[in-house]
Amino acid sequence: MIEKALTSGDIEFVTTLHGEERTSFVVLMQPRGDQADVLLRAIDDLAMGELKEAARESEVPEGKDARKSAELALQVSLEALHQAGSEAVGQVIDNHPLDKLTSVVEESGADEVIVLTAPHYVEEFFHRDWASRARHKVGVPVLKLFAHSE
Repeated sequence: MIEKALTSGDIEFVTTLHGEERTSFVVLMQPRGDQADVLLRAIDDLAMGELKEAARESEVPEGKDARKSAELALQVSLEALHQAGSEAVGQVIDNHPLDKLTSVVEESGADEVIVLTAPHYVEEFFHRDWASRARHKVGVPVLKLFAHSE
């Protein structure tokens, strides 16, 4: 599960996690939306020392307005995984991301889930981030990774 396009550092990281073992990915792109409160994102930005980002939180599209950019980010990420030699399919998910994640794990027979997001300190502290919540729901190991920025 991702929330922004994978960078080259992210691609290298996830495709080499299991050494030379061939991996395939089902990428679920969660567009920015109601699941993350603007105030929590601003607090996260402040905690990371990104004052300008905190001030611009309300300017970034959310919900349905964020879908187009999420589709583009997913397309870029899938292409980068293919170029790295991995099989990859994906979809943008709008509603009930943990339910969708659970069904994808069951349908694909996934061995593990990777949640690759920016740090969300407030949500992580209260175990309300995607990885913490998925650990109680999907039935396979969940690996929380922090996305690289380029």
